[in-house]
Amino acid sequence: MKAVTLYRPLNIEKALNDFDRYMGSFFGESPLTPADRLFAYSPAMDVREAEGSYILEAELPGYDEKDLEIHLDNRTLIIKSKREESSGKKEDRENEDRYYIRERRKTAFSRAFKLPEDADQDNITANFKNGLLCLEIKKRAEAQKRLITIGK
Repeated sequence: MKAVTLYRPLNIEKALNDFDRYMGSFFGESPLTPADRLFAYSPAMDVREAEGSYILEAELPGYDEKDLEIHLDNRTLIIKSKREESSGKKEDRENEDRYYIRERRKTAFSRAFKLPEDADQDNITANFKNGLLCLEIKKRAEAQKRLITIGK
């Protein structure tokens, strides 16, 4: 497989989370779904292949460059936020505003992608502008298409 793929570790908890997400998208949230998963945040991301690279774009409105961490571990690209939800401790509640409606949340997230074999792990650039994170992952030179001329 050549494309950048979403990294999903193989364990039972992950399988159950996937099942809950699929069932939730069909039936709506279940009353059995824990509250922490009801508010789990996963930013919208697009991954596409260009001529000489892979492009990953993530919508992160309200985030700043300092809120994000991007790591590369072996061939796994990890994008996560450093922003944390308040702990719920008494001193945190005293410093918070009182909300009447709260639909926007400041939650942490983490997404992982397995890079394809032809990705150049040493040639990844990141830009962040207007809430859009754009990563360009170049393909290794030897893996790119090239024209071979037929000699006489």
